[in-house]
Amino acid sequence: MWKIGKLWLTFSALAAVLVILAAACEEEEGEETHTATPAAAETATPTATDTPAAVAEVPGITDTEILLGADCILAGSMGAVYATIPQTVEAYFKYINETQGGVCGRQIVYKVEDNQDDPAKAVEAVRKLVEQDKVFAMVGSLGDGAHPAVWDYLNENGVPDILVSAGSHMFGADPEGHPWTVQMIPSNKIEGVFFGEYISENLPGKKVAILYSNIRQGYDHLEGVKEGLDSDKNEVVSEQSYELTAVSISSQVTNMKNSGAEVVTTVASPGYTAQAIKQADRLGWHPHWVISYINSDEMMFRFVSPELLEGAITMQALKLAAWTDDPAVAEHYRLMDEYGGPTPTNFTIYAQALAEVAVEALSRSCDNLTREGLMDAVESIKDWHSDLLIDEVNITFSDTDHTAFQTARMLRSTVEDGRGKWEYFGPLFVFEGGEVE
Repeated sequence: MWKIGKLWLTFSALAAVLVILAAACEEEEGEETHTATPAAAETATPTATDTPAAVAEVPGITDTEILLGADCILAGSMGAVYATIPQTVEAYFKYINETQGGVCGRQIVYKVEDNQDDPAKAVEAVRKLVEQDKVFAMVGSLGDGAHPAVWDYLNENGVPDILVSAGSHMFGADPEGHPWTVQMIPSNKIEGVFFGEYISENLPGKKVAILYSNIRQGYDHLEGVKEGLDSDKNEVVSEQSYELTAVSISSQVTNMKNSGAEVVTTVASPGYTAQAIKQADRLGWHPHWVISYINSDEMMFRFVSPELLEGAITMQALKLAAWTDDPAVAEHYRLMDEYGGPTPTNFTIYAQALAEVAVEALSRSCDNLTREGLMDAVESIKDWHSDLLIDEVNITFSDTDHTAFQTARMLRSTVEDGRGKWEYFGPLFVFEGGEVE
């Protein structure tokens, strides 16, 4: 059985989920798009100075600027959720620029292009960033539907593709074949393995259904859950897939109910997850829901009533945006307000942590501000901790380890005074060497 190696908390973006989200919420989404696409200055050829990195010509590096890029989901009402990630990264870089003079004596410029979670659009966006804008590195690209189309191109051209916000297992699992790609969020396959092991340990004898999307992210979840389950304790009685263009997944929910399933795991995004839970309730079916970390934000209680979501299980490794009394979370709110960031959510907490790792890596590369030097700096990060991470959670990379999070805890949905909230429970899981400690 696959044993969990590393894990954590988001994201996976689905192109058609917006229609579903609107249906689940039974309200219209706004069409206005808030993007993080500041106009980058022309990248001049670096000149020789006493700064080592300026001696050689390096794409995206001048005496005064470091130009970073990303392809992310920005357009449409889904962009209203996922665009907050690059917007937060941009706000944090602005904070670093204004308070610390940037990194390595240079201002960070962040240029983000919309990939629309579409492979063809991702190729167009990334080629523009690399070949026309001449970015130094790609930082925080987002989209399981889009980014698989460009990671070969980035690796073949030696462009750092770091802190990717896509959960497909491949992004962190092939540092030898794709040495320029580093994953920020956890693998959905590892998440699935964890769900399977949790179910067999805590819900033995229960019949299991698996709901997944017809993309690599969904296949990773399916494979992981089946590997994590102890077949002597739990039987998978239904495997239901859906297309990203699907408006309704009611037939899949009906099939799972008719299979006799008592537990449902899913890697679905918030819109599809909300629709599935509501449809199950209409059918009078209330299984135990085990849902991906991308659903762990408080916004889920706007899409599904706290009563329907009560008892659902997910997981995380970050402090929650609802913890406004926590000093680190309060500081996050201040930074977002002062530096033009979005309204804080668990997504923005994650995004600031991503930006902090990027700044840490850049700071370690000042003596060798090249693309190779940046990758060496990333791989030198060991047991690094942000105040936005829960206690005992650290980030470590190496030349054989390209996934950021290696520890996590479970979250359970509860109802308090009629309001829903997520609460951590159980032990901290450490995923090293394929074994759970």
